[in-house]
Amino acid sequence: MTNISPEDRRNIAQPDKPLAILSLIWSGAMFGFFFAWTCSTMWGLDAADPNVAIAAMQAMNDSVRNWLFAPAFFGTPVLLAFAAAVASRRRQRNVAICLALAGLLYVVGAMLPTFMVNVPLNEELAMLEVPLDPAAAQDAWRSYSGPWQDWNMVRTVAAGVVLALTGWGLVNFS
Repeated sequence: MTNISPEDRRNIAQPDKPLAILSLIWSGAMFGFFFAWTCSTMWGLDAADPNVAIAAMQAMNDSVRNWLFAPAFFGTPVLLAFAAAVASRRRQRNVAICLALAGLLYVVGAMLPTFMVNVPLNEELAMLEVPLDPAAAQDAWRSYSGPWQDWNMVRTVAAGVVLALTGWGLVNFS
């Protein structure tokens, strides 16, 4: 039987690492989600017939509200806040600050643009009935895709920084 120090027992009983790892996984999932839209999905839709792009985007927007996406999207800042609180309780000030900043950045840089820009654009697009005449479809898609992609890039960069901060926090958790 090995001797386990009181500090090691305390560390084993703490949910620090699993919580930080789950925060990292969900941060990574959200970065990957936004990144995939940036570098493939929207570019592919831009290359498609605008009527097809509009119908496809309407279908994707309808499908994203699901039981698998919601916990990662809404749970990421909650997990980060809990991980920051645990780090703070363990007197790991720099880790706590890093994780708290990651959670705050996620809310400001990913969630707020989603609710203030991307979702309203999606709702406006949902009102269109396709097929439209080619010129109207082209105008509708162009006025949607440009702003949507600009704000998705904001979400992507923010989520990437959140992932980096979370990874740094996990590496420095002791």
